[in-house]
Amino acid sequence: MTGNTNTTTDFRNTILNGDSVQLMRALPRNAVDFILTDPPYLVNYKGRDGRKVRNDDNAGWLRPAFNQMHRVLKWGGFAVSFYGWNRIDLFADAWKAAGFRMVGHIVFHKSYSSSSRFLRYEHESAYLLAKGNVTPPASPIPDVIDMPYSGNKLHPTQKPVAALLPLVEAFCPKGGLVMDPFAGSGSSLVAAQHLGRDWLGMELDPDHAATATRRLAWHGTARVAA
Repeated sequence: MTGNTNTTTDFRNTILNGDSVQLMRALPRNAVDFILTDPPYLVNYKGRDGRKVRNDDNAGWLRPAFNQMHRVLKWGGFAVSFYGWNRIDLFADAWKAAGFRMVGHIVFHKSYSSSSRFLRYEHESAYLLAKGNVTPPASPIPDVIDMPYSGNKLHPTQKPVAALLPLVEAFCPKGGLVMDPFAGSGSSLVAAQHLGRDWLGMELDPDHAATATRRLAWHGTARVAA
């Protein structure tokens, strides 16, 4: 990203390619209505096809990233963060240190097993986080959501848009701004776009940022700012 940006207007409906911690520092405080993100799980993931996820082998980014997410989220706003279940201690510490409160837990039920060892792993999880005093949604959604198989064609851990739509609908007001600082192939942004919300994606990997931009372009104008 180049130049000085002082308002979120310049960031709306944009995918930024770069380190999300640095990119979020360019945003003003209390600028984002809802954060929906699927960060690296800190498990050194390697898919069946050999693809990996950037920064999945270290936790150095974890606290700085959630500190910035808390800073840019509006007071009374929500965030939903996926996490690695066997790294929950690190994620919970980062959320609490940033100032988030954990106010709900969401299970995404899959119709298939992503792996099998001690158990058949047929779900993923996310926490609903709150900044300050929050108002519950008018129509609370279930804490178990079906997660159809995305095929992982665009990203090694691609989330299906269908599983994300209820989250955007419930926790981002109409006309609000949804941010994903670990945007990957842009599923969260597609969900926001589909529901008429503005969106802001950040992605470290230039190939994934380009993929997300192409994916979003059919319904609007997306650009990669480098």
